[in-house]
Amino acid sequence: MENKYNVVNSQINLNEVKLTDVIDLDFLQKFQDHFANGVGVASVTVDPDGNPITKPSKYIRFCMDYTHSTAAGDKRCAESHRKGGEEAVRTGKPVVFECHAGLIDFAAPIMIEGRLIGTILGGQVLTNSPQEEKYRRIAGEIGVNPDEYVEAAQEARILTKESIESAAEVLFIVANSISNAAYQQLKLKSMVNTLSDGAHQISATMEELAASASSVSDNQEALNKEIQNVSSITGKIDEVMDFIKDIADETRLLGLNAAIEAARAGEAGLGFSVVAQEIRNLSNDSKQTVSKIKDLTTLIKESVDTTVKMGSDTNLTVQQQAAAIEEVTASIEEISGLTDLLSEMAQK
Repeated sequence: MENKYNVVNSQINLNEVKLTDVIDLDFLQKFQDHFANGVGVASVTVDPDGNPITKPSKYIRFCMDYTHSTAAGDKRCAESHRKGGEEAVRTGKPVVFECHAGLIDFAAPIMIEGRLIGTILGGQVLTNSPQEEKYRRIAGEIGVNPDEYVEAAQEARILTKESIESAAEVLFIVANSISNAAYQQLKLKSMVNTLSDGAHQISATMEELAASASSVSDNQEALNKEIQNVSSITGKIDEVMDFIKDIADETRLLGLNAAIEAARAGEAGLGFSVVAQEIRNLSNDSKQTVSKIKDLTTLIKESVDTTVKMGSDTNLTVQQQAAAIEEVTASIEEISGLTDLLSEMAQK
């Protein structure tokens, strides 16, 4: 059985479902043939437009060789079947009626959720012995031999109305039970396919997130190392600043000694006194600069320490996210396994 139907938001588009989508045609033909032979009534299955889906089962000579042999008779049959089918659809149950040629027929609708997908037409029987005058009149209307038509009508099987209604009801129950069960199976397959696709898609996304989380974690660790290097370098800057401060102190001492010696030298040492003053000014400027640099390096260290802490917290969060993603991925894999099991069940 070939299934051709549209799926929208995990739901089958009911307007696209055909009878052959939910009932295997070979099975339907065999069931119809065996039923017709066993019960003794003719039957054929048609689509909603009245076009035959199956081959006729146990059609009698009255219909095949005479009524359908002329355009008028064939047209009348089609109209009769159409009216019977419409009444069956309207009531949602089998309808027994007299056809245009005077035989008793029935129409058993096959419906899914209130929508007609086919009809089993049957009958070609009588409830009483045929009235010769009636069939001669019909023969004249459709253009067939009256004597032969009456003779063929006498071959029709005579059943009670209750038997005909029971036969129609059996066909109605079986055909609708099979079609609705198959339709539910189609919906199950559709939902399983959608669920499976979604699970695989989510699983792939989770794998990407896990890989990204791992990459972020690695990058964060590398960043933490670089930050630690910056912290180490800042410590070395402090050492250099201390060294510069010591030099500044010594330079200041040298400048002071130079000033003392210039004072002793009198006028001869005036030029040297100016140099000594500049040396002391330079020493003071150096000490002030060192102090400012140390303040800046202190701020850098504090910022680095804060960054390291934040990086560690981020790394912990990333690790927790990675663990959570692994748990979700494991759950999705379990769901995917269940969808595979459901798919197998739906195929049975």
